[in-house]
Amino acid sequence: MEHLQLDGRALRVLAHPLRARLLSELRVNGAATATQLAERLTTNTGATSYHLRKLAEVNLVVETGEGAGKQRFWAAAQDSHGWSDASVADDPDAVAASGWLRQHYWSYLSEKVAQWEDERPHWPVEWRDGAHMSDGLFTATAAELDELMTELEAVMQRFQENLGDEPRPGARQVLVQLYSMPIDPTDRP
Repeated sequence: MEHLQLDGRALRVLAHPLRARLLSELRVNGAATATQLAERLTTNTGATSYHLRKLAEVNLVVETGEGAGKQRFWAAAQDSHGWSDASVADDPDAVAASGWLRQHYWSYLSEKVAQWEDERPHWPVEWRDGAHMSDGLFTATAAELDELMTELEAVMQRFQENLGDEPRPGARQVLVQLYSMPIDPTDRP
């Protein structure tokens, strides 16, 4: 599993509604042409091509080498990305981009959860039981919280690598979202 740690420039480039949607579409559904992506995302090919090139400038997407002429195929360059607030703390535009991206991703996740909950009753019980939620409440320092999240991300990465990409009967793409935060954001250290 390839992961890209975004720098300030990449954050500023990705913090755009169409670019974020393009990258997600390529990660979820695989390589596609700008025309195919424009149809799926109900936009125009010119805008799609422009924003794919911007994403390519910061190594988030790549041309696959397939296709001919204007029908070039694009793919996500990595399986995932992340960033550190500390790495962009001196860049106000990257800090703003970081905040926008987090809110954008949270909104996307909220929509996916609502869609799943609408469809959940129609899925087999083993899927309904497997796709569960849980939460935990404990007291931790910032360093302890970072350690926990890093360990949980490593578990997910190992699990994904062990499963591989080979098709298996009954297997479906699954979204796992890890999110942690202080219970009272107004109680700052």
